[in-house]
Amino acid sequence: MKIPIGGVCEPGTTMVNKTGGWRTYKPVYDYDKCIKCKLCELLCPDMAVLPKEDGYFQFNYDYCKGCGICANECPKSAISMVLEEK
Repeated sequence: MKIPIGGVCEPGTTMVNKTGGWRTYKPVYDYDKCIKCKLCELLCPDMAVLPKEDGYFQFNYDYCKGCGICANECPKSAISMVLEEK
């Protein structure tokens, strides 16, 4: 779906409009540091942190905008923000 300048999106269209292309920095996990506290998942405004079966998490880069909240709030610094290479 192409959004015109100044246009209004209908509810529910964010599943169609992948917003990850806006990102300058992307989050990267260090699984050795992760304590599975779930703060990254709970605090992600884009719901781009997804739980895995082993209790760890993965990022849905299609929707992650690179805000860095997950990295900032991680109590063990298990997430770092790295420059996105396009």
